[in-house]
Amino acid sequence: MKIGYPCINQSIGKKSISTLRLRSYSEAKVKECIEYNLNCLHEILCYNVDHGLYFFRISSDIIPFASHPIFQFQWKDIFSKQLNQLGHLIKENDIRITMHPDQFVLINSPNPSIIDNSIKELDYQSGFLDELGLGSTAKIQIHVGGVYQNKEESIKRFIKTYTTSLSNKIKSRLVIENDDFRFDLRDCLRINKEIGIPVIFDTLHNECLGQNQVGDAIKLAAQTWNREDGILMVDYSHQEPNSRKGKHSNTLNHDLFEKFISNTKGLDFDIMLEIKDKEKSATQARLLLDRIKTKHN
Repeated sequence: MKIGYPCINQSIGKKSISTLRLRSYSEAKVKECIEYNLNCLHEILCYNVDHGLYFFRISSDIIPFASHPIFQFQWKDIFSKQLNQLGHLIKENDIRITMHPDQFVLINSPNPSIIDNSIKELDYQSGFLDELGLGSTAKIQIHVGGVYQNKEESIKRFIKTYTTSLSNKIKSRLVIENDDFRFDLRDCLRINKEIGIPVIFDTLHNECLGQNQVGDAIKLAAQTWNREDGILMVDYSHQEPNSRKGKHSNTLNHDLFEKFISNTKGLDFDIMLEIKDKEKSATQARLLLDRIKTKHN
């Protein structure tokens, strides 16, 4: 069971990801930005190894504007050495890697241009993981998408796009997660039965709908993962007190996390902590998990 966190490390003493505005785009600026981001990723991964955190979500913006028509920069060739070094670091330490496109990636949209742009983004992210030399256990997670006033038709469009328009390169990495009010775990499992796409289980989204017992839900989601996908990934968070429904917690609640581990005893999965203080809570979770294992042994 690996524990990790997404995208940004708040402890390494500098901004962890650099982005550009489209109006200030130039090849010189994008080259500088990519170099900065890859160096930051290397620092984050080294920090994570030192702290026993072997699961990490890389920011979609690691290569700014990579799927935009304006982008003609040959980043794979220019940064091949750094990408190889990063891949070696990841594989040498058996770090699990994911990516998670922004909300504009919607392969079930009724708008063909949105689908086309979404596929370009998925192709870039798949290509980035390929450049790191990572196998199919490195995943790209998306939501099913919008309902567009007709949930059944939206599910059918997702299945159609997946089946007819996505390359095998993308399909080998793509997974879906249950969301907090549109497509729940049952919807995702139904899509899996049609096309075989693995399902990530998100604990907070499930909590928002008040649907499934966590242990039962994880067993169902785990059945959608094949050997080549690796073990199930779980997004873990809990509700921030006195906040809007579905807001991720600012910091780890130790009692709730221990209860979660107790309720999933005997199940194997990797945990992505979607908690606001990032590596701080991830480190606490790892220490708690070590303590629980020691107690049970």
